[in-house]
Amino acid sequence: MASRKAVWTGRVLSGLAVLFLLFDAGVKVLEHPMAVQGTAELGYPQAVIFGLGILQLVCLAVYLVPRTAVLGAVLWTGYLGGAVATHVRIGHPLFSHVLFPVYVAALLWAGLWLRDERLRSVLPVRAST
Repeated sequence: MASRKAVWTGRVLSGLAVLFLLFDAGVKVLEHPMAVQGTAELGYPQAVIFGLGILQLVCLAVYLVPRTAVLGAVLWTGYLGGAVATHVRIGHPLFSHVLFPVYVAALLWAGLWLRDERLRSVLPVRAST
């Protein structure tokens, strides 16, 4: 059983990622000028912005439901992998742009791992023997 500290640390890590992703989805659904400009700079047409925002909201909903949280993390891993590929294609800097989606995914997975004993049993961290 996870300690209370581990569970709360997991909630905080997950919460940070969720807040960022909720903001990102929100500006896309509202088609805020910042989202329109950023999407155009990445080489995508404005027509995809709303759909990406809805997709993000669906992934967030799946992640936030405890029974489907692992599926949500898998969906986010795929989505964020696409973001990495986009930044690589554009030639953005490695640590600030290309790896940023990896940082978000790490927060999602670490938070879930700390909160969910079932996930820890499937993906245990073991000391070397």
